[in-house]
Amino acid sequence: MLMPPNKFKQALAQRRTQFGLFLGLANPISAEILATCGYDFLLIDAEHGLNDTRSVQAQLQAMAPYPVQCLVRPAHHDPALIKQLLGTGVQTLLVPMVDTAEQARAIVASMHYPPKGIRGVGTGLERGSRWNAVSDYFAKGAEELCLIVQIESRTALENLDEIASVEGVDAVFIGPSDLAASLGHLGQVSHPDVKAAIADALARISAHGKAAGVFCADATQAASFQESGASFLAMGADTGLLRSAALKLLAGLRPQSGADNASAGY
Repeated sequence: MLMPPNKFKQALAQRRTQFGLFLGLANPISAEILATCGYDFLLIDAEHGLNDTRSVQAQLQAMAPYPVQCLVRPAHHDPALIKQLLGTGVQTLLVPMVDTAEQARAIVASMHYPPKGIRGVGTGLERGSRWNAVSDYFAKGAEELCLIVQIESRTALENLDEIASVEGVDAVFIGPSDLAASLGHLGQVSHPDVKAAIADALARISAHGKAAGVFCADATQAASFQESGASFLAMGADTGLLRSAALKLLAGLRPQSGADNASAGY
């Protein structure tokens, strides 16, 4: 059996623009529905969404028949958690809260077997190797791994050049909400200082030869970020899309109630 190719990693290397969504519902049915919609990637969020390794694997299995690429954001940098997620079959990790090059190098080590890294070997129990059905998994599996580090603090911006230079980091992703908070603008991702910092960071990442990404729920702003160097963009989340669609439907039936719900919720 052949190792599934990581087409997301291939697209990053070619700087082909990719659009995706975050998945926080922790449900294989909703994940499969979104897998039919034509997005380039879907990112299972285990940092803020209520996902664990079981729900991650179930969603990977649900989305496997479709061409969409599947990414996962873990809750933290723990090598044991990274090992488990790779065991479920995750090929691309987006790791949050990376502030230093030292942290980035530690994450790279967590994703690889010795002597390159510290990942434990247990392929006979793991979906990642298809329970040892993948021939030459130790070589082929490593080739398809993709690491995106997420920077979202003032400290990370200060260390961005060093982080982007770490071998084994394929891309750098900007988290606007936490970055805004770190810059003193909590809840103001559209603040001019935040937008300027993001644009500058995207350009710096690209200058280092790494793919740059960002979360952006505004299509107009997305075009601006692409001009600054972003080649992959997360355009929203399943939770937000569900709520927005429900409010829109209700507003069409009872305009006043729909408007009240919208303002109260946001």
